[in-house]
Amino acid sequence: MQRPPPEDFALKETKPHLGGGRISGDKLTSTYDLVEQMQYLYVRVVKAKDLPAKDVTGSCDPYVEVRLGNYKGATRHFEKKSNPEWNQVFAFSKDRIQASVLEVIVKDKDVVKDDFMGRVSFDLNEIPKRVPPDSPLAPQWYRLEDRKGDKVRGELMLAVWMGTQADEAFPEAWHSDAATVSGADSLSNIRSKVYLSPKLWYLRVNVIEAQDLQPSDKGRYPEVFVKAILGNQALRTRISPSRSINPMWNEDLMFVASEPFEEPLILSVEDRVAPNKDEVLGRCAIPLPYVTRRYDHKPVNTSWHNLEKHVIVEGEKKKEIKFASRIHMRICLEGGYHVLDESTHYSSDLRPTAKPLWKSSIGVLEVGILNAQGLMPMKTKDGRGTTDAYCVAKYGQKWVRTRTIIDSFTPRWNEQYTWEVFDPCTVITIGVFDNCHLHGGDKAGGARDARIGKVRIRLSTLETDRVYTHSYPLLVLHPNGVKKMGEIHMAVRFTCSSLLNMMHMYSQPLLPKMHYIHPLTVSQLDSLRHQATQIVSMRLSRAEPPLRKEVVEYMLDVGSHMWSMRRSKANFFRIMNVLGGVIAVGKWFDQICTWKNPITTVLIHILFIILVMYPELILPTIFLYLFLIGVWYYRWRPRHPPHMDTRLSHADSAHPDELDEEFDTFPTSRPSDIVRMRYDRLRSIAGRIQTVVGDLATQGERLQSLLSWRDPRATSLFVLFCLIAAIVLYVTPFQVVALLAGFYVLRHPRFRHKLPSVPLNFFRRLPARTDCML
Repeated sequence: MQRPPPEDFALKETKPHLGGGRISGDKLTSTYDLVEQMQYLYVRVVKAKDLPAKDVTGSCDPYVEVRLGNYKGATRHFEKKSNPEWNQVFAFSKDRIQASVLEVIVKDKDVVKDDFMGRVSFDLNEIPKRVPPDSPLAPQWYRLEDRKGDKVRGELMLAVWMGTQADEAFPEAWHSDAATVSGADSLSNIRSKVYLSPKLWYLRVNVIEAQDLQPSDKGRYPEVFVKAILGNQALRTRISPSRSINPMWNEDLMFVASEPFEEPLILSVEDRVAPNKDEVLGRCAIPLPYVTRRYDHKPVNTSWHNLEKHVIVEGEKKKEIKFASRIHMRICLEGGYHVLDESTHYSSDLRPTAKPLWKSSIGVLEVGILNAQGLMPMKTKDGRGTTDAYCVAKYGQKWVRTRTIIDSFTPRWNEQYTWEVFDPCTVITIGVFDNCHLHGGDKAGGARDARIGKVRIRLSTLETDRVYTHSYPLLVLHPNGVKKMGEIHMAVRFTCSSLLNMMHMYSQPLLPKMHYIHPLTVSQLDSLRHQATQIVSMRLSRAEPPLRKEVVEYMLDVGSHMWSMRRSKANFFRIMNVLGGVIAVGKWFDQICTWKNPITTVLIHILFIILVMYPELILPTIFLYLFLIGVWYYRWRPRHPPHMDTRLSHADSAHPDELDEEFDTFPTSRPSDIVRMRYDRLRSIAGRIQTVVGDLATQGERLQSLLSWRDPRATSLFVLFCLIAAIVLYVTPFQVVALLAGFYVLRHPRFRHKLPSVPLNFFRRLPARTDCML
C-alpha cells in the first residue's frame, strides 16, 4: 500500500465564507456566489463643465485626482478643454481605507506645478451601498469648492458608492492596489480579462495532379513536387513517380487555419533540378474564405487552378502571360474534426469545429478563485523579494485572467467565472503566474511571466451540485527538485442541467466521428497540435492585456511529450500498479492450488463443481460479484478532487541529473561528456527494453511454429495430439472434461512435483527465429 503524500503537499479541505454564507455539509446556505465578499469604495468620475481658465491662453488642461488617505488615483488630462469627459472608475479596497474623508480634486496640468481648480469632499459614513442586481447609481453634479470650503466656478459629475467585486464597474476600474504601478501599459497589464481562443479549422489539401508543366530543361525527366505554405506552416508532397510534365500525386496535406482567414494558401509546383536547387514551375494563391467547408465524410468537388509563373526582367518580377499550366486539387476546411491544441489527456473541449455539429450543453462549471497562501518571492525589488500574482483559468475556448495583486504573498482575488460544459470527461486547468511586466518590465528586454504552479480538475470526478472548497498545493518541478510555491484556494461547483444527457455522453465517442471515419496519423496529429498551439499563443499574446506565450504554453502543456527519465519511471510503475491486481489474483490462485488454506480450497472446489454443472450461472456470478465489490467500495469513495501527486510522478525521488536532462533544451545544450554519459545510460535502458521485446517476439514465434513444420517432430507430435484431443472431446461430455481439467489444476501438493509441466517443456523446445538474427 502506498504511503500518504507528505502533509506539505496534500490537498486541504476548507470552509470559507462564500458570498456572506457558510458551507454546511455539501450545500451552500447562501445563494450569492462562490467567492468571499470584498468591499470596495467606488468613485465614477464622469465629466466636468464650466471650469475656470487658468492658462495665459484663457483655457485649462484639466484632470481629476481622487484621494483617500495615502492612496491617490488620477484621470487622464485634456488639453485646452473646459468641459472634459473622463468616465473613469476608481476602486479603493475597504480593508486598506485608513481615512474618513474622500477628496475628488480637479487640477490644471502645468509644466512646473499643477494648479488647484476645486474639489468635492465626501464623508465615508454618508456614502450609500449598492449590491447588484440593483441598478447602477446615477451620477450627480457637484459644485466645486476651494480649500476653505467656499463655492467656486465649475461643476463635477460624480457617482460614489460602496460595493463589492460583483459590481459591473469592478473589472475596468483603477484599483488602489495598483497605486505603485507606473505607466498606462503597466496598468492595463494588471486588469482581469476574458479571452477566447481563435476558431481553428483543419485545412485539407488533396493534391491530385498537374498538367502541361514547362520545365526550363526539356531534355530531362522532371522531378516535380508541390510545396504548400499557409502562414508559417510549410508542407510538401513527395516527388511524383510519373516524372513527366503531367505528374500525379494524390496526396493529402493538412494545415491548421484560424478565423478570420487573413492569409491565403500559397501553392507552388517545383522541379528538383539539383540536390539543393529547386526551380519554381508555377504558383497559385487560394483565399481561404472561398474554400468549401465540409462537415461530414462526403468528398467535396475537385477544381483546377491556373499556375502563374514569374520571370525576372531587369531585376523586377513580371507575370508570364503565355502559360497554360494547371493543377488539379480538392481543398476543404474540415468542420467535422476537433482541432487538438491541448494534450489529449487534459483536453477541456472535444467538440467539432463546425457549430452546427455541436450538441447541447449538459451543465455549468463555476469556479471561484478565492486567494493564495504562502507564495514564494519570485523576484527582487528594492532589495527585497516580491510577487505580483495573477491566475489564468482555461476551459474550452474560454480563457480567464484575474487581476494582478501587487506585492503580496497572500493575494486575495475573489473572482468567479462560469463555463458551459458539453462533456463531463474534460479537464479545467488553473495556473498561477508572477507578473513581470510592471514598472517598465517590457523595456528590460525578454521579461517572462514566471510560473508559480497549476492545478487540474477533471469534471467527471466531481459530484454534481456540490461545492468543493479546497486549498490546492502549487507544485513546480525545478532542476533541483520539486518545490511547493504556495497554495491556491478555490471553490468549484459543477451543476448538471440534464442528468440523462450527461449519462448518454458516456456512450458516445470521445472525439467527433470524423476522427474515426478518416483518422489522422500520429505524426500528423503531433505536427498539427504544435501548429495549433503556436496559433493560439500568438493570437492571445496580441490581446490587451496580452496573455503571453510562456503562459499559454504552460497551460497547454507544450513540451510534455519530450523524453524524461523521471516520467518514464513513473509510467512504468503506473503499469505495474495496474497489473498489481492481476498479479495478486495469480498469487491467490496459486495458494488455492497449493492448498495453503485447505478450507478455502475445498470451498473453491465446491464452487467450481456448481459452475461446471450449471454453466448458465457463470456470467451472473461474475457480474454479481463485481456489483458487490462496487457497492462495498462506495463507502471509501474519494471525497476530494484529484490533485498533483509528487510520489506518483516520482518528482520527490528523481535524481538531480535526471531532472537536469528533463530541463535540457532540444537539441541539447549540455557539454559533450554529460551528453555521452546520458546517451550510454539511455542505451543500457534501451538494451533491457530490447531484450523484453525480443522475448515477447520469441514466444509468439514459438506459437506460430506449432503448425509451420519448422521442427517436423514437434509439429508431428502437436498435430497427432490435436487429432486425439478432437476425438476424445467429441465423445466425452464437456462437463466431464472441465471437471477433470479443474481437479487436475487444483490437485493436492502431494500429487505435484517441482519440475515444469509437460506442455511447458514442449513449448520451450519449439524453435523461434532468433537463430536467423544477425
